[in-house]
Amino acid sequence: MLQLPSNIAERVVSEFLTDILSILPTLISGLVFLTLAYILIRVIRSVLRSTLGRLYSQEEQLIVDLVVTVVTVFLWFGAGLTLFKIVGMDDVAASLGTATGFVALGIAFALKEMIADTVAGVYLLQDADFNEGDLVTTASVTGTVTGIDLRKTRIRSEEGDLIVVANRDVEKKWVQEAPTDDEVSSTDSGLK
Repeated sequence: MLQLPSNIAERVVSEFLTDILSILPTLISGLVFLTLAYILIRVIRSVLRSTLGRLYSQEEQLIVDLVVTVVTVFLWFGAGLTLFKIVGMDDVAASLGTATGFVALGIAFALKEMIADTVAGVYLLQDADFNEGDLVTTASVTGTVTGIDLRKTRIRSEEGDLIVVANRDVEKKWVQEAPTDDEVSSTDSGLK
C-alpha cells in the first residue's frame, strides 16, 4: 500500500482549510442575500396580489395570477443572477443572462399565438361591452357567450353547440347582436 509522506497530507489539509476559510465570507454573504431576496420577493408578491386584487374583480382573478407569476419569475431570475455575482461567478451570471435572453426570444416566438390569446383575453375580460350572456357574432359563429378565459371564449351557438374560439380571433372582430323583440318586451315587462 502506498503511503504519502505526512507533510504532504498535512499541507493538503491545511490548504483545504485555508481555502474554505477564505470563501466563507462570500458564502455567508450569498446566504444573507438569498434570505433577504426571499423575504423581499414574498413581500412584493403579497403587495402586488393585494393591489391587483382590489383592481380586478373575482372573475378576473386569472389576470392577477398571471401578472403575479410573471413578476415573481423575473424577480427570482434577477436574484439568481445577483447571487452568482455575489459569490464571484460574474462570468456565469453574464452567460446565463445572455443565454436566457435567447431562450426567452425562442419561447416567445414559439408561443406567440398563446401570448396573443392571453393579451386578447385580458382585453376581453376588461371590455364592458363583452360579457357572459351576450349574444355575439364572431369568427363565423353566432351565439351566446358562456365563458371567457385568458386564452379562450366559449360560445353556445343558436343550434345548442358549444364552440370554443381563441381569444385572438374573437378580439379581431366581434359584433354584439341587438336584443330581439321578445327579449326587449320581457325586459320592459319586468320594469313595471
